[in-house]
Amino acid sequence: MMESVLDSVLGLYNYWVVIFLMMTGFYIVISRGNLIKKVIGLNIFQSSVFLMYITVGKVSGGSAPIVAEGIEVYSNPLPSVLILTAIVVGVATTAVALALVVRIREAYETIEEDEIQAQDGAR
Repeated sequence: MMESVLDSVLGLYNYWVVIFLMMTGFYIVISRGNLIKKVIGLNIFQSSVFLMYITVGKVSGGSAPIVAEGIEVYSNPLPSVLILTAIVVGVATTAVALALVVRIREAYETIEEDEIQAQDGAR
């Protein structure tokens, strides 16, 4: 009984990694005041979503969706296509976020969130 529970938990290894990465990225975003660290946390969170989609898209025993003799089970290619699009969007979003951090640094001379808010309160 205990062995089957352990096998089922270890069989879900990808999902445990997704949960770990997601919670790590979320923690970094909410706990850090540094804007660069927040962007890194968002990228870690985003990577966990990529891994989740890739895990869901894989079918055990499935092959690439190419019609051939003797192949009856196919993996869905849609999650992989969505991930490629999401990677491009993620890189663009990261570039915009870092450009904004540079502009904030120029305007406020800091990238610490609490110092920026303090300067805004003093204005």
